[in-house]
Amino acid sequence: MIVTTSEHVAHRPTIATHGLVRGNTLRARHVGRDIMAGLRSLVGGEITDYTKMMAEAREQALDRMVEEARALGANGVVSIRFGTSYIMSNVAEILVYGTAVTLADEE
Repeated sequence: MIVTTSEHVAHRPTIATHGLVRGNTLRARHVGRDIMAGLRSLVGGEITDYTKMMAEAREQALDRMVEEARALGANGVVSIRFGTSYIMSNVAEILVYGTAVTLADEE
């Protein structure tokens, strides 16, 4: 499955467009991590627990979008975008969306 932020894939014409596909996940912060993050914010630096949590959330949302595209018979997703929003205190949503397409075989 080819997944790209661009509208087109080089040397692979779009044969069919299947429409919008998306994947999302909600993640809640952990109280123990919040305490450590609070301490880290006092001295500065990366909060690696949150970096890891958000990277895993992005991958899960991406996997869900690809699964939806495959179910439509697509072999690519173009024009993908990521979005993040806070649903409630300590809960974030990661959303990824794009256009499912069928791309011509490589020559």
